[in-house]
Amino acid sequence: MFLKGNEMPENNIDLAVILGDGVGHDILPVAAEVIKEAAGVCGVEVTPTVYGYGAQRYLEEGSPLPEDVPALVRSLAEKHDAILFGSAGDDPRVPAGINCRDLLVGLRWELDLFVNLRPAPLLDSRFCPLKKEVPIDLVVVRENTEGVNVRMGGNFKKGTTDEVAIQEDVNTYKGVERICRYAFEYARAHGYPKVTMADKHGSLIHAHGLWKRVFWRMNEEFPDVEGEHYFIDTLCMDLVLHPEKFGVIVTNNMYGDILSDLCASLVGGVGVAASGCIHPGRVCMFEPVHGTAPDIALKGIANPFATVLTGRIMLDTLGHTRAAELIWGAVQAAVKENKITGDLGGDLNTKGVGEYLQEKIVELSKEQ
Repeated sequence: MFLKGNEMPENNIDLAVILGDGVGHDILPVAAEVIKEAAGVCGVEVTPTVYGYGAQRYLEEGSPLPEDVPALVRSLAEKHDAILFGSAGDDPRVPAGINCRDLLVGLRWELDLFVNLRPAPLLDSRFCPLKKEVPIDLVVVRENTEGVNVRMGGNFKKGTTDEVAIQEDVNTYKGVERICRYAFEYARAHGYPKVTMADKHGSLIHAHGLWKRVFWRMNEEFPDVEGEHYFIDTLCMDLVLHPEKFGVIVTNNMYGDILSDLCASLVGGVGVAASGCIHPGRVCMFEPVHGTAPDIALKGIANPFATVLTGRIMLDTLGHTRAAELIWGAVQAAVKENKITGDLGGDLNTKGVGEYLQEKIVELSKEQ
């Protein structure tokens, strides 16, 4: 995202670093140092405060989180300018369901982080599973607080052969309008000529009819950005056949969840997939997409790119565009020079990649 009007970014960032579960413990300390380096060479001081919420806290204290999660969310938002979140999910060392997922969900809902921003740029053609080489620079703008994910509904005669399950799909004018506006503003600010909206209004005539009306009304406010509509199934097909045709894609909560993983698979997988949960002007939360990866957790070999690139989104959102560009340039250089982890074909560990990125950031800053 970006600052509006004559707003100036702060030169100090008080950052909450929540390790979470699994590989968050491997990656976040490394990524935080890379983010500090990129900000620091641009005159911005990042002060991280590390929180060990999750399975590790359960092992040490008997509980993964404080009892009052909403109060914890409010406290984090009051103390910090931004939140960097590792991952949330089950850990084989503790009973199932013992993790920090409630905090992850609580941050999204309590802070009204209505944008889930998931860029998917292709770092190198060798990471793409397609048989043709084409430029890919996708950005999924996913509505993050409505849709079927609000879990409204219920079950009647649950557990019987007569069971009825109802799941409500919640769409409000306010919710659709603000996510579409964000998508057009993002496209304009970052040089994308087009915004594609995906729905299924031919079948979901009420909910997605609202999306269609609001999207085209919003497009009238941005005559310099082309609007485009796709049915979700056709878009999935065309993304695989012709990903180079698309840039910014805006859609509802569930479709955005699916599309963002599809886009990530086109550019190297979830190991390079970054995201931000954003409400412009408020404290936001930034998290990699990859999850806890318990099979490689605590081994120091996990790919830090997703979290480092999540830091790029954070710095850009806070108005530190140059620092964000330095991270992007360093990651591109790491790929070019094969300074990468084993999942991408390299032989460095997590810390080794982080050290390379810090050195490259300093080098790039001097060149600039």
